[in-house]
Amino acid sequence: MYKKEEIADWYDQHSKSILSFILLMVKDYQQAEDLTHDTFVKAYLYYDSFKHHSSEKTWLFSIAHNLTVDFLRKRKPALFFREYFLLQKDNNPLPEEVFQIKEESYELYRALGELKDTYRKVIILRKIKNFSIEDTAKILGWSESKVKSTLFRAITALKKQLIKEGYWNEKAI
Repeated sequence: MYKKEEIADWYDQHSKSILSFILLMVKDYQQAEDLTHDTFVKAYLYYDSFKHHSSEKTWLFSIAHNLTVDFLRKRKPALFFREYFLLQKDNNPLPEEVFQIKEESYELYRALGELKDTYRKVIILRKIKNFSIEDTAKILGWSESKVKSTLFRAITALKKQLIKEGYWNEKAI
């Protein structure tokens, strides 16, 4: 298969997932689309450097992560924390339901937006995008033990944030 065809296939398979990952980070749909496009342009340009040590999905998410981090570093920090999704407080999800709701949960997006960047990234990759610990470590450039310990702290912080915002009943813990 030629490089153009393979990248086009990857785009068909992974662009929506990458777009939603980036959108959770930047909270701007147009910017997320641009960064998704840039991810595949970079994958095309650096196709020969892909050594198949991981899946193409992991490699593409790694590119998307790095492009998004670069973009966010260039923005003013106040802009990063200013934008949140509008929510309605009409239910209190149980702990098991929080991740079942996944990408359809405005409450989860809101609470994730309140977490520090490292916590948000590890929760998105491990619990929303369902990457393995190994793949998450590769995408973030972390050790597997850092992924595990950060995820543990991130889940605790997310629970506290959901309680604070009234989306999770404290008695459920």
